[in-house]
Amino acid sequence: QLQLVESGGGLVQPGGSLRLSCAASGFNLDYYVIGWFRKAPGKWREGVSCISSTSYSTKYADSVKGRFTISRDNAKNTAYLLMDSLKFEDTAVYYCAARSRDTYGNNCYGTIDLNDYGYWGQGTQVTVSS
Repeated sequence: QLQLVESGGGLVQPGGSLRLSCAASGFNLDYYVIGWFRKAPGKWREGVSCISSTSYSTKYADSVKGRFTISRDNAKNTAYLLMDSLKFEDTAVYYCAARSRDTYGNNCYGTIDLNDYGYWGQGTQVTVSS
């Protein structure tokens, strides 16, 4: 059974940091591009970051550029999203997702489109509050 499980969310003060993890089971992440998405109340789900299967290509939404860092450890079948300098507007449920590197290319060019991703985790809540 193919599964992605996020962890690491929680409550943090503005300016704080969190590291989200996305653990895959049932398939080998080596063959997949990973995306992180988030959904805030009243907003559409948006792409936050993307990383190719070998980590050579990454992309960030303008709203998180310079504050978030995406990474992966294929040996652990896990991807990460390090979030620094968190702001109130980063409050959302964060999801990781995977798409085959062979379907849309093993890169993160263009937009981080949720429609390209076929495997999704259940999400983890991140709340930034003082």
